[in-house]
Amino acid sequence: MSAPIPADIPDIPKIPGIAASAAAAAVPIVPAYAVIPRVRRPRVAAFRLLVAGAAAAGVALDLLLGSPARVLSYFTIQSSILVAVVFTFSAGRAWTARHPLRPSVMACTLLYSVGTGLVYHLLLADNPSTFSMTADMADGAGTLTGWHAVTNQLLHTAIPVAVALDWLLLTRPGPLRLHSAAAWMILPVAYLALTVARGIFLAPATPPRYPYPFLDVSQHGFVEVLGNATILALACYALAVLLVALDHVRPGPRRPRPPENRISSPATGGLK
Repeated sequence: MSAPIPADIPDIPKIPGIAASAAAAAVPIVPAYAVIPRVRRPRVAAFRLLVAGAAAAGVALDLLLGSPARVLSYFTIQSSILVAVVFTFSAGRAWTARHPLRPSVMACTLLYSVGTGLVYHLLLADNPSTFSMTADMADGAGTLTGWHAVTNQLLHTAIPVAVALDWLLLTRPGPLRLHSAAAWMILPVAYLALTVARGIFLAPATPPRYPYPFLDVSQHGFVEVLGNATILALACYALAVLLVALDHVRPGPRRPRPPENRISSPATGGLK
């Protein structure tokens, strides 16, 4: 039988700081998206699914019109495949009211798509007789017509514009961080290096050894091509930094109001 506890023993004093810390540690941390009601965005889902379908259709048509090995060597095709995949998943999350994709994923997709469109319109569109992803135009004669021209404008103009509009109007700000811009550069820099190396080791008669004319070592020399690749990489990084800066100042899309939960009907009465 245990001895009784003496009544004259004073209570152990409670230290406010320790008690508050213990109470805070006992309370689980709940993420914000677990408390904020999620809302389905069917219009956003429909738009993103349309963009994904257009990108996939453009890639599929180019694969049918040209050699698959040749078509897949272009960064335009690779960035369009990324758009199709990312926008398909993003559309599904908007339709089912799930948490959206990471802002860095959406911004990275935007960088590759818009960067591809800018390179085409600033460096390649003025001389269409020397650039084609589906036809051999090494002789410099003729221009793109028919489905060749349709897919060319779809992947270089329509898709980048649609991706930019989605990021500006339908995607909430990140916030993005500057170190993300450096991470996004891994794929473009690797593509430039591998493309130049591949062209050097391929036989001269292989069409095309260099997908883009400004990377053609046989025509411009290694030093000039290295300079072109460096300028392109720096321009891409500058565009990435610009996207990070814009993300901190652009307004986010208006969030749809969640449906109200009422205990009773909204009619006037004494008890609600």
